[in-house]
Amino acid sequence: MASTASKRHRTSASVVPAQVNSQRGSEASDDYLKAVLKLSGPEERRVSSSDVAAHLKITGASVTKMLQKLSSATPPLVIYEKHHGVRLAEAGKKRALEIVRHHRLIETFLHQVLGYPWDEVHDEAERLEHFISERFEERIAAKLNHPAFDPHGHAIPSLDGSLPIDGSQTLAQISANQRVQVTSVSDRNPEMLRYLASQGIMPGIRIRITEQLPFRGAYRVLVGSSKQAILLSESLASAVFVSF
Repeated sequence: MASTASKRHRTSASVVPAQVNSQRGSEASDDYLKAVLKLSGPEERRVSSSDVAAHLKITGASVTKMLQKLSSATPPLVIYEKHHGVRLAEAGKKRALEIVRHHRLIETFLHQVLGYPWDEVHDEAERLEHFISERFEERIAAKLNHPAFDPHGHAIPSLDGSLPIDGSQTLAQISANQRVQVTSVSDRNPEMLRYLASQGIMPGIRIRITEQLPFRGAYRVLVGSSKQAILLSESLASAVFVSF
């Protein structure tokens, strides 16, 4: 009996790591596809492997290995040529947009229904986006009355994967004394989100740069109807997207 139990234990132990590794591999693939989608922009241009590595904060060798794996999948998820960059294949684009939809719906659900502050929803959504079923996604969308944007102002892909054309620019690209409206903010830095919220900067707010300090210094910005200017560093101004 002991021998049988030991054999069962060994069999079970050997199965679990394989399942975990498969799950982690799927998560990693999704992260690569999302990175290529973001970096390629609406023009769907080719992206260098070094840009992917910088975005994901991993080594170039790891990126090359994964891109080769994704390009040899059936069907291929990316189109990759060494020294010529990478772009999403049709199946990869579909999966990337599906994950982005999951992510932004989860962020919106956490914020609107569960009361999470906007600086905490990104990391939670990163963990959950790979695992929700299509039925659960539909339930979330219906509960939220099919939102068009997430808490940070990013468009949520529709069920068919379509996205509206984004004509926004960063605040750092805007000339002084032009009044603009915040459309979205980068969600990659929670501390930055907390600071922007403390200054009243969020999607829908109108702002105006009054001046940029010399030598590529900070921007003086009027927020809403306030007559008291605040200072935003160039990195903060580059993380705020606006339109006229």
